[in-house]
Amino acid sequence: MITFKIFCGWVLLFAGVIIICATLYFSYNIFTAKAEMPEVFNIADIEKNQETIPVLPDLSKGTHGMSPEIQQEIMNKMVAEQIKAIFPTAFLSTLFNLIAWSIFAGIAIFGASHLAGLGIRLIKTV
Repeated sequence: MITFKIFCGWVLLFAGVIIICATLYFSYNIFTAKAEMPEVFNIADIEKNQETIPVLPDLSKGTHGMSPEIQQEIMNKMVAEQIKAIFPTAFLSTLFNLIAWSIFAGIAIFGASHLAGLGIRLIKTV
């Protein structure tokens, strides 16, 4: 006769295996672009909300006579433009969203494996 402990063990084991399989299936579909990934980060919206730096002065005559704050502002804008040229915002959004999904999938698989392990222990204790 099946006891309540064994029944709960089997339920936990199957729940853990189903969660692991579902997470792997969704991860496979996301990484092969068959399904849309959850959008946690949207860098394009952040950039729209940021203040724009005023138009930079003509630098053909050099930066002599400019305050250090203005020189730093000019340098920051130049570095930001170079970073945008190397890493487009769409790439960064996609990268951060894939990292977030990977972390979530890892946590789900970790939790499901402990759930299944608990089910196995319940089944074996009888």
